[in-house]
Amino acid sequence: MGERKIVALWAVPRSASTAFGWMMIMRGDITVFHEPFGEVWYQGDAPDWPRYVEGESVRTPGLTFDSRWAEVQAAIAEGPVFMKDFPMYLDYFWGDEFFDRFTHSFLIRHPLKTLSSMYKHWPDFVLEETGFEPQRRLFDYVCERQGRVPPVVESDDLVTRPAEMVKAWCEAVGLEFLPEALTWEPGDRAEVSWWDGGSFHANLRASDGLKPQPTKPVVFEDAPQRVQDAVSELLPHYQHMYEHRIRL
Repeated sequence: MGERKIVALWAVPRSASTAFGWMMIMRGDITVFHEPFGEVWYQGDAPDWPRYVEGESVRTPGLTFDSRWAEVQAAIAEGPVFMKDFPMYLDYFWGDEFFDRFTHSFLIRHPLKTLSSMYKHWPDFVLEETGFEPQRRLFDYVCERQGRVPPVVESDDLVTRPAEMVKAWCEAVGLEFLPEALTWEPGDRAEVSWWDGGSFHANLRASDGLKPQPTKPVVFEDAPQRVQDAVSELLPHYQHMYEHRIRL
């Protein structure tokens, strides 16, 4: 029997990835890590966040990439593990030894939608924290390493057809589909809200499940110039992965 793999969903910010992760928590049959390395990247012992300001930004002394990885490895030794995280956090580990521990999958979203949402919270965002280039880089790495294309879920497809997309994803990564996990009660989401008390998760706190909903159009010309400039640079990464998305 081979070594148990960690099921990973590699996402970009503002892509409904936290709702997906909450659905995984609702399953109750798998240990879930919500952006474990993101917490290190933003506010660990030696933060990599490019906008970190000493004395002003939150910091967690003693929290390192190695200490967090040890927690994940301890969990996988006890049972199945799911991790949702952003590839931009993973340069510390980048290589075969680390990535061979995972069953890889990806969640993508059009950069205009992602960055328009990010801008509302962080109007001073920088390209390094948008995550699109590292996500595409990891996708290409996995394709070459494994000789096959890993499953790619498009965020709008997930939002408009959640049950079908989650079922297709489960089949692709080797998990049982549990439709009951797509429903939950509104309430506190402390388990996934280590950043800023959960300011990014208001919609999730108010939600009662992954249910079909229409997507909201976003017009490029109406976006702030900072967003337009970033979208123009990042769009090729999204388009590259979009061609490989799960199609129902």
